[in-house]
Amino acid sequence: MTNPRPPKRKAFSLFSTVYSIIAAIGGFLFGYDTAVISGAVGFIQERFDLNPGMLGWMVSSLIVGAAAGAAFSGVLSDKFGRKKMLIASALIFVAGSIGSAIPSTVTGLIVARIIGGIGVGMASTLAPLYISEIAPARIRGRLVSIYQFAVVTGIFVTFFINAQIAGFGDNAWDVSTAWRWMLGFGIAPGILYMLLLLFIPETPRWLMKNKQEVRALEVLERMNGKEAAKADLHEIMNLKESDEGSFRDLFRRALRQPLLVGVALAVLQQITGINAIMYYAPEIFKQTGAGTNAALTQTILVGLVNFAFTLVALWLIDKAGRKALLLVGSTLMTVCLAVVGYGFHSPDMPGSWILFFILLYVAAFAVSLGPVVWVMISEIFPTRVRGRATAFAALCLWLADYLVSQTFPMLLDGIGTAATFWLFGAISLVGVFFCAKAVPETKGKSLEEIEQYWADRS
Repeated sequence: MTNPRPPKRKAFSLFSTVYSIIAAIGGFLFGYDTAVISGAVGFIQERFDLNPGMLGWMVSSLIVGAAAGAAFSGVLSDKFGRKKMLIASALIFVAGSIGSAIPSTVTGLIVARIIGGIGVGMASTLAPLYISEIAPARIRGRLVSIYQFAVVTGIFVTFFINAQIAGFGDNAWDVSTAWRWMLGFGIAPGILYMLLLLFIPETPRWLMKNKQEVRALEVLERMNGKEAAKADLHEIMNLKESDEGSFRDLFRRALRQPLLVGVALAVLQQITGINAIMYYAPEIFKQTGAGTNAALTQTILVGLVNFAFTLVALWLIDKAGRKALLLVGSTLMTVCLAVVGYGFHSPDMPGSWILFFILLYVAAFAVSLGPVVWVMISEIFPTRVRGRATAFAALCLWLADYLVSQTFPMLLDGIGTAATFWLFGAISLVGVFFCAKAVPETKGKSLEEIEQYWADRS
């Protein structure tokens, strides 16, 4: 007796791709709010006469809100659904953008940025989570990576939006008004995101977890066809558990390994120095001898390289695999950070070489830790705790981001630029060994197969 053929799946799922692109626009909001402050910060400092401590708090207040949004997004999405909470994140982001455009005091601006950050933090957790649960296994990495591509697109586009707005008037107008338009312009992508989210379905895995099998089957049929949908539904049902996962479940023995991997990757993404470069690139380049205009031009090069090599990651992630990209990228990042540190230590290395290795570092990050971490933390956890576990990993990521953004200036002042980059390089080297030892390859595996992998190892 011959075994029945496995159900034939579509080579390309139009609906999965469209839904994933819509969900990934949440990454554009993340990128916009990350980059917009770089153009507005000087005008805001002059408008409100901020000291360095208050200026730092105004900049990093968004990250505080993002950490809070990431922290509770998992619980809410497990209860109310991924789609509804994505819509809520867009609404909160719009409210924060409106509030950022109209304040008369710096306190009002900080409160508005915290509110907007909550929306960004929610979207940073829920968009990759939604995509991982809607995407076919064979292209899941590529589709989840669209989120990171949306982030870098938001950063890249915002550099030019800031420049255009600042060019509308003189310095007095910039100080009084331009920064309001910069921060308030986020209303447009926020409203667009909210409207587009109305047209996407809830994820079939959340529907199954909440005993809505008929609706889950309808979504699967729309994406993969009737024959494949039945097989997918059967696979989900085989591993479906009726009890609701809790935060306490995250620390049980069966989940310790995936939680360790998810949290460690999230933290490594930040503490290997990428946002130190993204937030403080002009000041870093000035230390190489570049003038103000040259430093700003070189900063745009950083954004361009980040954008271009994230496109490369979209092509590679389902071909080369997650683990291979992590190993190669982290190794190259380690080398680049070591050389950059040496460049700042030795006066003989030209500034152009330091720029080259910083750009190479950004390229290595863009094809490895940048997109792969968001993919991994959205796919390695079991369905019943995926919302909470992804939220916990994202919370750790945002806290690590806050740590780097706050301590980088102090490290430069305390141990020097060279030692700071060597420190990031040492952390990156630890990441290489961690990825080699602890991170599994998930390329081409369904979420249920990944869940079974962890179950077999517990």
